[in-house]
Formats: sequence, structure tokens, C-alpha cells
Amino acid sequence: MLFALVILRKFRLKPASVAALLLLAAPFLFAAPPTIKIPRVETPPTLSDFDTMQPAARVADRMLKVTGFIAREPADGAEPTQNTDVYLAYDTHNLYAVFICWDKEPDKIRARMTRREDIFSDDSAEIMIDTFNDARRGYTFAANPLGIQWDALWTEGSIGSGRPADFSGFDDSFDTVWRSEGRLTGQGYILLMAIPFKSLRFPNSDTQEWRIILNRTIPRTNENLFWPRITNRIQGRFNQAASATGLDHISSGRNIQLIPYGLLRGFRDIDQRDPTNPFFESRTLQPEAGLDAKFILHDSFVLDATVNPDFSQVESDQPQITVNQRFEVFFPEKRPFFLENSNYFTTPINLVFTRRIGHPEFGLRLTGKSGPWAVGVLASDDRAPGEALPPTDPHSGDRATFTIARVSRDILDQSTIGAIFTDREFAGGYNRVGGLDANLKLNQNWRVQGAAVTSSTVDVVAGTHSAGPGYKIDLERAGRKFNLQSLYLDYSPGFVTETGFVNRVDIREQNINASYYFRPEGKFLISYGPTLQQFNIWDHRGTALDYFFFPGFRVDMARSTYVNFHPFGYDDVRLRPLDYSALSRVTAYPQPFWGIEAGTSWLKELDFTAFFVSGKGVNYDPAAGQAPTLGHEDQGNFTLTFHARGRLRIDNAYLLEHIREPHLTAVTNHIFRSKWNYQFTRELSARVILQYNSVLSNPAISALPHTKNFNADFLITYLVHPGTAIYVGYNSDLANLNHSLAVDPGTGFIQTTPNGYINDGRQFFVKASYLFRF
Repeated sequence: MLFALVILRKFRLKPASVAALLLLAAPFLFAAPPTIKIPRVETPPTLSDFDTMQPAARVADRMLKVTGFIAREPADGAEPTQNTDVYLAYDTHNLYAVFICWDKEPDKIRARMTRREDIFSDDSAEIMIDTFNDARRGYTFAANPLGIQWDALWTEGSIGSGRPADFSGFDDSFDTVWRSEGRLTGQGYILLMAIPFKSLRFPNSDTQEWRIILNRTIPRTNENLFWPRITNRIQGRFNQAASATGLDHISSGRNIQLIPYGLLRGFRDIDQRDPTNPFFESRTLQPEAGLDAKFILHDSFVLDATVNPDFSQVESDQPQITVNQRFEVFFPEKRPFFLENSNYFTTPINLVFTRRIGHPEFGLRLTGKSGPWAVGVLASDDRAPGEALPPTDPHSGDRATFTIARVSRDILDQSTIGAIFTDREFAGGYNRVGGLDANLKLNQNWRVQGAAVTSSTVDVVAGTHSAGPGYKIDLERAGRKFNLQSLYLDYSPGFVTETGFVNRVDIREQNINASYYFRPEGKFLISYGPTLQQFNIWDHRGTALDYFFFPGFRVDMARSTYVNFHPFGYDDVRLRPLDYSALSRVTAYPQPFWGIEAGTSWLKELDFTAFFVSGKGVNYDPAAGQAPTLGHEDQGNFTLTFHARGRLRIDNAYLLEHIREPHLTAVTNHIFRSKWNYQFTRELSARVILQYNSVLSNPAISALPHTKNFNADFLITYLVHPGTAIYVGYNSDLANLNHSLAVDPGTGFIQTTPNGYINDGRQFFVKASYLFRF
């Protein structure tokens, strides 16, 4: 800004001319990233070598010291309030990073004995490594002051992800084996990371050149510190990273990983394969076994295989409102086999949504990179479709098969083009989708991605065939003040993806998300400015279906405190006789409303978030024969997290959906969830999840059944490291179902009772797995 004022006054130029000059000069306004040479050591460093926050004599001259961190938040380019030194080295087997995190107020450091990957309410330090030196993908290893780990894969240019801007590129499903130790001191904390080369993929070459970023976060001051300087005035991270040389004659070796597991499980639940005659099914404790295997090919390709995978220990989904929704609600994948390296299958249109694979017995995945080419292949069976059919159905017990292949090529600066093919087959029918996509970086701030695909679907049982194209183009600007996402998508009436997630077709949609922030970057007030969400939707006959307008004003303050107030919003939904037979013509449902979003971590013991909207709303589930009606809608989502005594974390959530017509309530949905996790040691933890879900409906104006459900989930985990663990779990579900399991012929659901519950499902299991690494 000072530079611009000097130019204006000295040469009397117009502001537009100065803006053009600044745009041309932008690449030269930031110092070129440095190059470092990481030394090789014969003796690995230990935490005790740094007991005094200074290196012992035997390592002081053998490790490379890195200092001079620069803040990105709260003030980009500012000097940090606390100093940080990092010592780097490597040997035949590991890369070592020792963080010396000085702190003038060590009693205010946030450090908790918590479960793995739950560290982002704490102080933390992080190293990011781009082992292929292409500024496109990389590894991230982070830990809190006690050494609790978090690891992830980073992908540049992950726009439109729906995650917070600073986390949109992280894939935290990645889990690997590495070592970390941390210790609090009277002057801050010390953190040692040892990252095995066996846990990394890199070119098969005697000489390596990697890109490296070091990071430290201090939650109480909102500081996000980097070395070298990483600014969000331009898009991307690894394009600003330092170059790391000196890593010579290293290899991941003959890396073979085998993870066999054994399982004892007993359960009791309701068999509803024949919806007219449900019954209870029980099984006593019976043994099961399975195997996950990983083979590293030429240091850069990974072949994963699974036989009879089990996911009993996977945590249940975070609750979402699913009532009064016209379209399928997205629940993210949580199963480790399908999550790992899933970024190799990511395209602008979500064509790979592996939750469609419900109950696999076999799975195979190949992912990796050679030069500019990246490849991903996934094949799996799925027993779920055949298991859902009654025994009298000719396809009962049949399996679906999934085959997915994607290839992409790096071009230009952090840009990629690719192609994808997906195929799902069942009962003689199939769904196949193929197409091309591109993700192009236009300059330091602008990026565009797009896809053009087509599908073909044959249902032999129903005797139908459908086909059609789908298109999406997404333009994004990422910067420190002005951020914009503008997209257009078009799904024809015949477009179907049974391997992906596209929950609405026969639409053309224009969508804008924009924000502009003023940044005083003071000790309390960080930024403020307007926000906007807006979209238009039409069908392929040109009928307007939805117009949505939701402006807001956001204020960000210290300690992760924010408020985004939406004084007014407008949603004009139009429903067709095609959507509801009770309608005789296209009917408009104008819905003015207001809303607010807020959150804070002001106290280190508490985290709080809130979302609430209120105004006009539509009852999308009217009673049989009735048309949707316009009434009043309240919707809320509130979370409150307690960090108690450093080892206990309690996450509480409350969700509300309330629709009332002028004189009657149509439906009220309450969801309460409380998750308690106690960490005895780094390895041993106990978790309890209690959840209550009630749908209180008025049968005179709502087609939704009156349901109440209470679920309890208990899990004890002893996790040595990813792959080696013991789990003991119990899950029980209570519902207000009729004891006789009688089915209501009008709705097809099991009849409910106003009072009383039955146990409609419970499970007990003991699971053990062990990682063998060769």
C-alpha cells in the first residue's frame, strides 16, 4: 500500500494504472523461496539432546538450523510474538525435524493428552514435504506439544471443497507410521519428529530435491507462522515452499505392509429384506478374519488390497438434518481403505463416492505417480445390493461390482488435465460414466476447473435405459481480501452416476460465493466485511426452479472468534406437477428469512459454534394427496466442546428442524448428540457416544412417521500406531417401534408407538490388528 501511495504522488498516476503496475510486479514483491541443504547424520537426534531448548554439542554442528518464521495470520508478513527454531537432518532410514518453540508465557500453551489427530485446539508444529518437487501434492506431519500426531496429504488447487479455505487441500484420512515426542519446558516446548522414508513415496533417484514448509500455530493469539514465508495474497502453498537438497542415496526399500485382523462379533437386529415381514435376526459371538495389504512399487506406486474388510471401530456419522429434505443428504466416507489416496480420484464432478460400496468382500486399489502422470485404479465388489433383497428374489445374494479408473497429467504451473471412467454392474444392468476434466491455474490468485462427462445406464429388471451428459465449470479467486467462487453446472435429465454423488439432475445452475474482508489486524479485531451466497436453478425446459440470495456481514476476532450476521435472505422455490402430483401448475413458494453464524475458542477449555436461520419455509413432506404448503421454518445447529483437565474431551451437538403451518406444527426434529473421549495414555482411550433423535410429526399435514430413537456407542481403543490396535466395542439402539414389528400398509414403515421403546439393534465386538512392515 505504501508503495502504491508513493507511485501515485511521485508520478501522479491514476489508481487504475497503479493497480496494473502492481499486478505486473506481484511476482517480484515477495522474496524468492530459499534453498537449504539438509545434512546426513550417523546418530539420530533425541529429545534429551535439546533439554535446555538448545542443542547439545554433539548435534549442534551436525543438524541444519532454520529460523526466521513469518506470520500469515493474523497479520500477513508480521514478526511473530514468539520465536521458533527448527533443526533438520536425516539418516539412512528417517528424516528428522526438531522444533524449539519458545514462549514468553509458557503457562498459556495449549497442550492436551488427546486422541490421535485431535490436536487443532492446541498449539502445534508442522512440516510439509513435496517429495516429487512438482508443487502439486505433498505430505503433512503435525503434532501438539505432547507429541500427539496428525498427518494428511495435501493437494494444491482443491477448490470448491466446501471446507474452510486454509484446510481445503488437506486429506486427513491419510495415516502412516512415524514417531513424535514432545515436552513442555519453562521456556516453551520441544517437539521431535522422525519420519521414516518407508512412509513416503518419492522418485527412484540417487539424488532428491524436495519442497519443504515449516509451520507453527499459536491458538491463543491466532498466529499461523511459516518458514519460508507463505502468504495467502497468492494461491497455493508449495509454489512458495523452500527447496531441500542433500537427501542423497535414500530409498523406501522393499516396502510391504500386511495388516491381518481378527474379530469376534455378536449382534441382534431387524431383518427387513422382506419389507412386509420384518423379523429379528441374532448371532452369537463368532470369529471373523480379514487382511489389508500394501505393496510399494518402484518407490512411487502403491498397490492396496483388502479381503473381507471390517469397519466396526469406525465412528458413527456426525448428525445431520435429513427430514424435510427433497434431495439426498451427503454423509462423508469414513472407512480407512476407501479414504486413503482418495485424492487420486477427485474430479470437479463427484463421480467417486465410495459409500455407494456398502458391504465389500474384496477390494483392490493402485495409485501413484511417474513423472507428470498420476494414475488411480479402484476395483471392488459389494454384497449389499443382494443382501437387501428378499430370498425369493432371483438376484438375492448377488453382488455388484465397481471399477473406477482415472489418469491425470501435470501441465504448466500447478495445472492438471485428466480423464475418468466409472462402472457399476448389478443384476445384468450397468451404470457407466466417462469424461474429461481440467484444473488450471490462471495466475497467482485465479484458478478454473471444469469437467465434461456422459453416462449410460441400463436397468435390466425395470427394462429401462437412460443416458445424458453432465458439465461443470468452476472459477475461483483466492486472496487475502477478495475471495470468489463462481460456478455453472448442467446435468441432463438422463444423467446418472451410481458410483458418485449427484443428488439432482435435469438442472442448469449458476452459483456464486463471494467475500471481501477489510483487515485492521489488531490484537482483538482481525477482519470484517460482506459475504454473499447466491444461486439460480432452471430445468432443461427453461422453467425457473429456485432463486437463492443470502448476503451477510462477517467479523473475525482474536481466539478463533467470529460472527456472520445475515439480516435478510430470500429463497424463491418453484415446484412442478412433476415434483408433486397434487399440484396442477408450477407454484412459487417465496421464503424471506434471516440467519446468524458464530463461533469462538476464547477460553482454552471451551469451543462453541452456532448456526441458526428463521423465516418462511416449505413443508416438503405433506400428507398423502396434499400439496406442499408455505409456513414458518426454524433450523439450527449448535456445538459446544469441553476440554476438561487435559485428557477428557466432551463434544455436544444440538440440531433443530421445525416446520409449522399457520395454525399447526407439521414436524419438529430434535437431535442431541454427546461424545465423551478420555485419553488415559497416548495409546489407550475410551469413547462414549450418546445420541437421541426424534421426529415429532402431525399426521394430518405431514407424511413423516412419528419416530424416537436413542443410540449408545461404546469403544475402548489401544492404538500403538496406524495398523496395530485393539478395539472393544458395544453399540445399542432403542426405537419406539411396535413390539410385534407390524408394518403400516399405508407408509410401508414398521408401526411406531407413542410411548415405550424396543431394542432394534445391538452389537458387541472385539477386534485386533497388527501391522507387519517388511
